[in-house]
Amino acid sequence: MNRRGTLTTLAASMALGLGLTSQVLAADTIKVGVLHSLSGTMAISETVLKDTVLMAIDDINAKGGVLGKKLEPVVVDPASNWPLFAEKAKQLLMQDKVAVVFGCWTSVSRKSVLPVFEQNNGLLFYPVQYEGEELSKNVFYTGAAPNQQAIPAVEYLISKEGGGAKRFVLLGTDYVYPRTTNKILRAFLKSKGVKDADILETYTPFGHSDYQTIVADIKKFSTGGKTAVISTINGDSNVPFYKELGNAGLKAKDVPVVAFSVGEEELRGVDTKPLVGHLAAWNYFMSVKNPTNTAFIKQWGDYAKAKNIAGHKDKPLTNDPMEATWVGIHMWKQAVEKAKSTDTDKVIAAMAGQTFTAPDGFSVQMDEKNHHLHKPVMVGEIKGDGQFSVVWKTKGPIKAQPWSPYIDGNDKKKDEPTK
Repeated sequence: MNRRGTLTTLAASMALGLGLTSQVLAADTIKVGVLHSLSGTMAISETVLKDTVLMAIDDINAKGGVLGKKLEPVVVDPASNWPLFAEKAKQLLMQDKVAVVFGCWTSVSRKSVLPVFEQNNGLLFYPVQYEGEELSKNVFYTGAAPNQQAIPAVEYLISKEGGGAKRFVLLGTDYVYPRTTNKILRAFLKSKGVKDADILETYTPFGHSDYQTIVADIKKFSTGGKTAVISTINGDSNVPFYKELGNAGLKAKDVPVVAFSVGEEELRGVDTKPLVGHLAAWNYFMSVKNPTNTAFIKQWGDYAKAKNIAGHKDKPLTNDPMEATWVGIHMWKQAVEKAKSTDTDKVIAAMAGQTFTAPDGFSVQMDEKNHHLHKPVMVGEIKGDGQFSVVWKTKGPIKAQPWSPYIDGNDKKKDEPTK
């Protein structure tokens, strides 16, 4: 063989070797997509969920990884831009070849990415309470359906224990989650004998900051009888809303607000003293006392300090969507190990019935069929330090009803995704 032939063969061998090496290296990790807004109006809520996924990945990797492989996070920023969520989801599945994605907060972002996951048979874990009315083979919902948050919270407000409210303000950000939730709540309130004249429904755009007129309207409406506000405001708009409540002197004993998207993190930037006694409904609060939660809070505090996470390195806070994220990624790990594969269909089958000891103090279970977690429900009262004291809770986890019985025709829908 001549010199040129030898060099050509050597170069080809080296290229083949390098190719094989890169393939082996790629096969040594399992890629995990992280799809949360790190900028824009939803960054106040979503950034910490990205950090929760990264903490869980570090935790899993420190214990040997999954199927003997380390997890490799691929983080993208859809920037509170709903069409961009779909583009980033496609990038994660098609270019980055991730095995699973943890992400989204708003329902409009989840609706944006849903066709991408279904068309490409990807796997999304969605960690936030939502309006229901959806079931997908390619999504696991680790947040609450309406019967695990909205309905029990309003039942509490109506009860003697919760203040005996007779009139209701439905106040939300203008998109699918608040509008659908309020459609369900209107039907529920009607079933309880509440008239349309006793319901005031108002919506504001994402990023809205001027709540002076709206709070004045609430104050005026409340003169007609015992009134409660049900808030589905999302993102950084919660800060000016709560500030305006304080400015207007609307105290919880007069007009209680129960929020579905406000937790410990959203209250970080607010003077909570005027808000003492207002409520939030979730499936977990940081203040819940049990050994699993104590360990979860400590782990988060240590991680936030080690990673120099803004705000949390000095004042670590945990909240419901963080807990749902933590539960979801560990359940996915268990399912992969049961399936002995990251193949989407095999993991979906293995997810049925998975259980995990959650920081909420219960062993929570993924439903055998409907891709939703069985979760406890809690109503918490805001304290002066920005934490919540639990004033009401269910005795144990409640099975999710993705199709609300308060929407006509839902009784004919199956409690499992179509294959």
